[in-house]
Amino acid sequence: MFNKANVVITVAIALLTISIWALLNRPEIEPPWPRKIQGFCYSPFREDQSPLEGIFPTVEQIESDLAMLAKKTHAVRTYSMEETIVEVPKIAQKYGLNVALGAWIGNDHERNQQEIELLIKSAGQNRNVVRAIVGNEVILRGDIPLAEFLPYLIKVRKALNIPVSTTEPWHVWIKNPELAENVDYLGVHLLPYWEGVELDAAVDYCIEKLRELKEAFPDKPIVIAEVGWPSEGRTRQWADASESNEATFLRRFLDYAEKQDHIYYVMEAFDQPWKAKSEGAVGAYWGVYDVYRQPKFEFTRPIIKIPEWRTLAGLSVLIAVIILALLVTYSQTLNIRGRSFLAVIAFTLAAVSVWATYDYINQYLSIRTVVVGILIVLGMIGVILVLLTEAHEWAEAVWVKVRRRPFKPIIVDDAELPMVSVHIPTYNEPPEMVNRTLDALARMNYPRFEVIVVDNNTRDENVWRPVEDHCRRLGPRFKFFHVDPLTGFKAGALNYALDRTDPEASIIGVIDSDYEVDPFWLRDLAPQFKTDAVAIVQAPQDYRDESANAFKSMCYAEYRGFFYIGMITRNERNAIIQHGTMSLVRRSALEEAGRWSQWCITEDAELGLRIFEHGYEAMYIPKSYGKGLMPDTFVDYKKQRFRWAYGAMQILRRHKGRLTGLGKSRLTAGQRYHFWAGWLPWIADALNLVFNMGAVVWSLLMITAPEKFDPPLMIFSIFPLALFCFKVAKLIFIYRGAHIVAGIGQTFSAAVAGLALSHTIARAIWSGLFTSGKPFFRTPKMADAHPFLKAIASSREETLFMALLWLLAACVAWTKTTVSPDLIIWIIVLLMQSLPYLAAFVVSLISAFPGSGQKQAVVPEAA
Repeated sequence: MFNKANVVITVAIALLTISIWALLNRPEIEPPWPRKIQGFCYSPFREDQSPLEGIFPTVEQIESDLAMLAKKTHAVRTYSMEETIVEVPKIAQKYGLNVALGAWIGNDHERNQQEIELLIKSAGQNRNVVRAIVGNEVILRGDIPLAEFLPYLIKVRKALNIPVSTTEPWHVWIKNPELAENVDYLGVHLLPYWEGVELDAAVDYCIEKLRELKEAFPDKPIVIAEVGWPSEGRTRQWADASESNEATFLRRFLDYAEKQDHIYYVMEAFDQPWKAKSEGAVGAYWGVYDVYRQPKFEFTRPIIKIPEWRTLAGLSVLIAVIILALLVTYSQTLNIRGRSFLAVIAFTLAAVSVWATYDYINQYLSIRTVVVGILIVLGMIGVILVLLTEAHEWAEAVWVKVRRRPFKPIIVDDAELPMVSVHIPTYNEPPEMVNRTLDALARMNYPRFEVIVVDNNTRDENVWRPVEDHCRRLGPRFKFFHVDPLTGFKAGALNYALDRTDPEASIIGVIDSDYEVDPFWLRDLAPQFKTDAVAIVQAPQDYRDESANAFKSMCYAEYRGFFYIGMITRNERNAIIQHGTMSLVRRSALEEAGRWSQWCITEDAELGLRIFEHGYEAMYIPKSYGKGLMPDTFVDYKKQRFRWAYGAMQILRRHKGRLTGLGKSRLTAGQRYHFWAGWLPWIADALNLVFNMGAVVWSLLMITAPEKFDPPLMIFSIFPLALFCFKVAKLIFIYRGAHIVAGIGQTFSAAVAGLALSHTIARAIWSGLFTSGKPFFRTPKMADAHPFLKAIASSREETLFMALLWLLAACVAWTKTTVSPDLIIWIIVLLMQSLPYLAAFVVSLISAFPGSGQKQAVVPEAA
């Protein structure tokens, strides 16, 4: 980590990061706050108090508030005459504060009468009550009809000799001129945030609405009964709720209002967390002072978006340096570009994570928000881990100076070559295909080898007998065993062959029954065992039917990514995945590790891990030495990947102690890293399925109860969106940069084929985590159906999920009338989350239609 290049890169990116933090938090000079403002809207409730629950502040708490506000304002406005709030005028008079006294009007007629009587009584007893307000946004909420509301106004106007009105947003007054006829002044709410007005246009917006009201009601005085901006909450259209925006709007508006001699009441004195239940989260954050009675922003100094940005920038740099150190400490072969790439990723993720966490905790926390916050942090950590592992593989696949463990050919005399026993397990395979595999083995340029074919549990003698006859014709090197019954699937057959291996054979080779090997397979690879520490020599899987049809071409492009990217980077730390074909294993190491495991459905990968746990090495050569057949249908393709992912979880459950370092083994840190990193994308697919289910539920709630359920916070949406985009960018860049496939079309095909397996992998991961038996993957029984119906059948779950997400996105867009960034991003996320399901449907169509030219060759069950 601490070489010159790494230090220069780290310092350069750190300085760039701090500069960006500074740029985004430039001080903004705004008009200063007046020494005393005209009025505050005042609700006296503290953090643990709420009128909805009948918990009211004490008289002493109210007096403390008013004593404080007396130094900041000339007046306060109240909203109800409940409980201790009725004492506000008397206490305010003690501190020289005027009061705009309010009575709450709702749909409870008896309570309304009580409020009116108390209002009249208090206004008559307290000379500092300068105006009366009957109801607050009664018409806007639709609590009672206008005709039922007007008598309350008339009654109070007759009883008092001070100005009487009600308060409503500007547009309610415009739409209800009859209301204006029954008041002494217009009590107007100017809250541009709720209108979705952008900050820089907000004051002009207020001015324009005041002008419209004056033109509509030239004889009525106007009192701005509420004017303000929230410091926290959802973005509404172009209106962003933040402390800096609240400060900016209020300081600009107060500068205008003081110059124009407007009567106004700033919304509001103190934050009121209880309002979140009735107005949404934003309702809690309209105070100039927080619920603890502390100022939320600067009144005279320049405004900074995040005053603590220096601390946050330093924290993000510290986290990024730690992450980068972990990434590059064991990546000495990365060139400058690779290290710079990882530095940019580490610093970006650290900065975004620190900002997101700060933004979330900068609110009033409840049990619900704490639980949600924990879920957000856990999800964020998961996404970051996947992003980092993907970025690390990206860097090591493209930007390395030299490979640390390149395959180096070893030339030895024939007399020194080890004897190899090649094992071929078969089950109900087409005899013509198996015989071609045997013919290829017979042509090998290698002096000492034998071939053992174990046919397990094939009932039809017409299937296995021709293979037996062919082995007899090929000579004594070829041995055939038909065993029925034989337990243990492929692992059982391999253990059976191991028991019948020539005692002189020190190397075991394994190939699938459809593989036609290169004549020099053993000649080129077996000499690697001259090094005693080497226990596995692995060549990639490859296929000879990639040109058979469009479906197989897509599969071929997708397979190559693992064998020519993932396996190469894993080989750097002696951490390859052993796969059950084109694999050579030292016999003594195989026996020492405990032979083939019959409990695991991916016995090849599990054996490779056990051999690593015993301290052996593996060598990987990224060169094809044999070609087999790919799955013929999308169902078979899914079945194969389901088996791989399910087996990975079986391995994780059995080896978790050793993989975490808690159990005794000789695994290195690099090996542990690659096994976890290799499984993380699959685990992410499983968690993504949970995310999608949650997205469906939340979207349904948004549609059925739009007034109660908003789009999820953007923080929920941005991380899965970023992960998806990053993975797609990585695939395109690496496939093209490393020349994995020929053109952009094949790169796109690989991406679509990989996406199409996401749902299958997710199901396999959850099944593998919670079940122990080998899974059964049902093949749709629609061989004679129309190709379109075949496609629907083979991707029925994916197709339903795709249609559901599309329908939900459309309905959410239709039902939510207020456009906001949160809403737009959520709709994008719903559509983006449908892409893997769309990919599955598209691939199933390509697989199902006769024009794709499908063959009838069978892929081995254990492939």
